[in-house]
Amino acid sequence: IKLFKILPHIIDTLLLVSAFMLLYTAGWPFFKSPWLIAKTLALFAYIGFGLIALKYGRNLKIKGLFFMLALGSVIYIILVAKTKMIFPF
Repeated sequence: IKLFKILPHIIDTLLLVSAFMLLYTAGWPFFKSPWLIAKTLALFAYIGFGLIALKYGRNLKIKGLFFMLALGSVIYIILVAKTKMIFPF
């Protein structure tokens, strides 16, 4: 189905726009919330890991590894959002 090919791009675009709007409303570049930068960088990592996992991975082992890294990025983003700390562990 064509929707499954388009939907990830729409979701990633919305996530990026939301991240940049959040950074902008926090007073870019003079804000005092380093957790926002950590969250935004983790979002870029999630998108990169997802690209390798779904499109550019050469074999199943690499795709599986990058899928797990993408899931780890999502968990990190959620933990940082809840705790407002760069190292929420």
